[in-house]
Amino acid sequence: MIVVYAIVLAMLCLAGVLTLVRLFQGPHALDRVAALDVFILLIVAATAVYVAYFEDGSNIPLLVAFALLAFVGSATAARLAERRERHR
Repeated sequence: MIVVYAIVLAMLCLAGVLTLVRLFQGPHALDRVAALDVFILLIVAATAVYVAYFEDGSNIPLLVAFALLAFVGSATAARLAERRERHR
């Protein structure tokens, strides 16, 4: 089972690196916002792997807080982008 956790964390790290590339090279602000949202969700997934590996449920509120932060951030960015398009 340790091998599965290691493979999952390696894939999450690779996804994180690719997401950071998109975050820094994104041609538009919405690309950067989407990349930041994905990066936060990758942090949530990595924390969930940590919780599963150590069988420690004390970090579950951290998972909920990060997921809520990602949702609110994405919803706010989408709303601001919509308003920006209306004013053009």
